[in-house]
Amino acid sequence: MPDKKLKKIDIIKSWLNWFMFAQSNYNYERLQATAFAHSMLPIMKKLYSNDKKEQKDGIQRHLSFFNTEPICGSVIHGITIAMEEEKANGKPISQQAFDGIKTGLMGPVAGIGDTLTQGVITPIMLAICIGITNNNNIAGPIIFVLAQFAIMTSISFSMWMNGYSLGRKAVEQIMSGGKINKVIEAASILGTMVMGGLVGRFIPLECAITFDLGGQNPFSIQADLLDKLFPGLIPLVLTLSVLYLVKKGVSPIKLMAILIILGAFTGLIGLF
Repeated sequence: MPDKKLKKIDIIKSWLNWFMFAQSNYNYERLQATAFAHSMLPIMKKLYSNDKKEQKDGIQRHLSFFNTEPICGSVIHGITIAMEEEKANGKPISQQAFDGIKTGLMGPVAGIGDTLTQGVITPIMLAICIGITNNNNIAGPIIFVLAQFAIMTSISFSMWMNGYSLGRKAVEQIMSGGKINKVIEAASILGTMVMGGLVGRFIPLECAITFDLGGQNPFSIQADLLDKLFPGLIPLVLTLSVLYLVKKGVSPIKLMAILIILGAFTGLIGLF
């Protein structure tokens, strides 16, 4: 019997099914399982083109519980496709092997994906594009949409193809030596640095107190003192104060109420 070999177009079709429909059919019982099975359709049709029962059994294999971050999580599908190709060529790969790969990777990969896509890439793009939009430039939202699509598509496709190329060896590389924890930690640190850098830009809190010293221009505490000594000092103090209260267990709802009251009061007396 000749080897059953997938073509690149089959793998791309599978990726498109996942990329377009990964989050289209969440359910409480199995979350992304139906989307995972749907992505496997082109693979099963190619590997078992003359056997409808094998196609059905193959799809059934991937209806078990599955949930991960859909962009970086694409690596799991690539590995699974490589395993399916091996199984179609006679390798003794069991249902437990497929479930083990997915169960073992979906949590750690979700940690990397959520941190990278939601904690680093999206905030950076928002910071850039909001700055453009603030200048009454319509290019801001257009650039954001196009850039997000291009970046997420590139990451998803590369993860998918690399997962397929490496097969089950990818699992050993991902899980060995605590590498995955190092990646998550690095992405978390980068995301924290990005969000910290946005504080001064998007919290425009300034001291409104000025003094008339007898000259032509009044002395402004903000412009003539704080901006020269420590630009962004007041937003930084406010952010650190909020962080301190969060660590002390103050609820976000209470913090919002406190900030609204303080903002209204200090605005009325002309302090900020």
